[in-house]
Amino acid sequence: MSLLITRHSQTDWNLKRKIQGKSDIALNETGIEQAKEVAKKLSNEPIDLIICSPLIRARQTAEIINGDRNIPIIYDDSISEIDYGEFEGMEVAKFNLPAFWNYHCNNGYQSAENIKDFFKRVYEFLDRQATKQPKKNILLVAHGGISIAVNCYFNGIPTNGDVLKLGLHNCEYAKYEFQRRIEYEER
Repeated sequence: MSLLITRHSQTDWNLKRKIQGKSDIALNETGIEQAKEVAKKLSNEPIDLIICSPLIRARQTAEIINGDRNIPIIYDDSISEIDYGEFEGMEVAKFNLPAFWNYHCNNGYQSAENIKDFFKRVYEFLDRQATKQPKKNILLVAHGGISIAVNCYFNGIPTNGDVLKLGLHNCEYAKYEFQRRIEYEER
């Protein structure tokens, strides 16, 4: 089973460098064009199933990628973006993203999702897919935070806990094979 993951295309909040977790922001015109480009790049990839975040920016990206391929799309809350809680909508420049995304800091917040809880959510989702869809080639259409957790699921968490740099950019994609997965050390 192979797993492709792409991050949704650009939104106005990406452009304005605002924290965008559970906020349901649509693609902008650049984002629509980015999705069309990634659709071309993925056109020769064998994809049996698309699993998508229910947030509109991911749904729009998935629909454009799917185009006339008629691949079944499943929407799953397990791969919606991390909940930034009280930090939603803040300018990135005013927020300490590296501390928020350091796996070893494991900070607790008023309402934002804890990183270890977030990783657990994504890892459990990936474990379910490996069991439920063992022979399918799956495309995940999700978010930057999801791409970080997926990368760590397959490649491990860096010893310094710095996972922020592992995220995909808008409409960038990565491919993984389930047989190469590294065991998660905290199971």
